[in-house]
Amino acid sequence: MITIDSPLTSLKTGRWFKLICGASYQHLPSVRHLALAYTLAGADCIDVAADPAVIKATLEAIAIAADLGDSARRRGFGYGGRPWLMVSLNDGEDPHFRKAEFEATACPTNCPRPCESICPAGAIAFSDLQAGVIDELCYGCGRCIPVCPSNLIGARSYVFSPEAVAPLVFQTGVDAIEIHTQSDREADFRRLWHHIQPWIHQLKAIAISCPNSPDLIDYLRSLHQLITPLPSTTALIWQTDGRPMSGDIGSGTTRASIQLSQKVLSAQLPGYVQLAGGTNDYTVAKLRSLKLLPDEGTEKNSTSPKVAGVAYGSYARTLLSPILESLESPNQESDPLEMSKITQLETQADLLWKAVNLASSLVSQIKGF
Repeated sequence: MITIDSPLTSLKTGRWFKLICGASYQHLPSVRHLALAYTLAGADCIDVAADPAVIKATLEAIAIAADLGDSARRRGFGYGGRPWLMVSLNDGEDPHFRKAEFEATACPTNCPRPCESICPAGAIAFSDLQAGVIDELCYGCGRCIPVCPSNLIGARSYVFSPEAVAPLVFQTGVDAIEIHTQSDREADFRRLWHHIQPWIHQLKAIAISCPNSPDLIDYLRSLHQLITPLPSTTALIWQTDGRPMSGDIGSGTTRASIQLSQKVLSAQLPGYVQLAGGTNDYTVAKLRSLKLLPDEGTEKNSTSPKVAGVAYGSYARTLLSPILESLESPNQESDPLEMSKITQLETQADLLWKAVNLASSLVSQIKGF
């Protein structure tokens, strides 16, 4: 029997599943399809770029999922209702907030183009229609940079202006935010928090993502002092971003995230600990073997800190990539954001439920169904 949890209950019982579409990923059709499939599979949270168009596409997918929810349950999937919609912000330079860039006309004609083959998002193209980086598809993993034989590829980073972005994002009705920071940026975090604070009463969750460092725990403690008290209705999540954007590379990438989660758990900070960065098909099994997840159906034991959940990014997208690619019109010759040239997933029943089945193969690992 499938147990349907609310997102908050999932956090409390260690059954939290978050889909990371990508802080820099702005390909609207793919975001929409991913959000639809994973929502129907039972995801608790969908994390997307702080871009009004991306937020709108995600909300459309969530609304369509509501219409298909009963059908998903009859098929044995864990659709539990509306997931929380989360957007990612940064207080300084961060690998999640960058785009690869290069001038394609400078590439040698005899180059084997390893950048094109290594890109997991299909964001590098060489054709008469488009050459170089397809900006909307690039999510900043950086794998193309070191493989370029001519050292032509660089990265363009960006930092959100909180004065401009915070009101715009919160007025779209998002449920949660994730702040990407680093342990030497307390002043930058404070500045961003100043602009977020007036809106926190409407948030169901605040996640803080920070890479490992020698003084990580001291930094997280200082951030906790800075942001508290939070409203009683707002959950606090510490995201342990072990090896960012690498979950689709291999089984070993999950180790860094688990090790970082153990470090944060040992500090016993108030809030929930959730893995990210290198998470994949091996993560939940490893967590269970280390007894880092609560026993099924029970809330966390305060005397034995446990992981509240897992977020999946590159691996979750790669899992569905064959279906997403099959939805793209073969004669698409213009703007990749033009959704009218992409077949909508919900109109293709066979592909839809195949996508949900694939998504459920990942969601069900932590949900237990």
